[in-house]
Amino acid sequence: MLKNRWRVSALLIIFSILLSGCMYPADQRVENQIPDQVQLDGVQRAIEEYQADTGVLPIKNRDMDTDIFIKYPIDFEKLVPKYLSNTPGNSFEKGGIFQYIIWDPEENPTVKLVDLRSAEAIRDLNIRLLPFKYPMFKTAITDFVYTINYEELGYKTELTVPSPYTNNQLPLVLSSEGDIYVDYSIDLNIFIQENNLTPKPGEDIRMLLVDAYPVVPAYSLPYTVNEKNEPIFMYDPTKKEK
Repeated sequence: MLKNRWRVSALLIIFSILLSGCMYPADQRVENQIPDQVQLDGVQRAIEEYQADTGVLPIKNRDMDTDIFIKYPIDFEKLVPKYLSNTPGNSFEKGGIFQYIIWDPEENPTVKLVDLRSAEAIRDLNIRLLPFKYPMFKTAITDFVYTINYEELGYKTELTVPSPYTNNQLPLVLSSEGDIYVDYSIDLNIFIQENNLTPKPGEDIRMLLVDAYPVVPAYSLPYTVNEKNEPIFMYDPTKKEK
């Protein structure tokens, strides 16, 4: 059950080492911390021209079981300078906080963003968890999702990550398999209420954020709604395909 945790932890640690070498001090610039529609449009045109010329998309290779929100990162080395004059300044490659990805590559390839501040927070927490034999659960949110026992890990306050959608600070949670995720429940509830939406139970309501914003809700578990139209986790590892 825990082997996935250690694999994810190792990948995040390696990734964060690369990330730390690229993000400072450029990531402190305000323009590198917000989505930029002009840059998104430019990259969108570039991937469409690249695909028209080559028949494929300019993406980096990832394992087939990689989470869908981070599965298709754009390879800017294939775009610059022929299809794009420069790599976007708010991209990870240029010291920004965003990983540019392609969403829906089969049907409608669309340029989206991943906020890497979540990856950094998860990496930091994974480093604290590595010496422990078991996940540091505190209280159950659902049958398979838990809050984190920060006190046992030596934290004075709970870790949060800034929301890419609101001014909220979002908590982190642990799955029963020991993996760390961002909890987007607050943002999802706000979005549903402000837009007077009534999703169907069983529908993954994260797609509402994907459709409405340039940033995808990466490093998250699936959500649906309950009978009160409130976001709830839709996660059961016992139903995963073997």
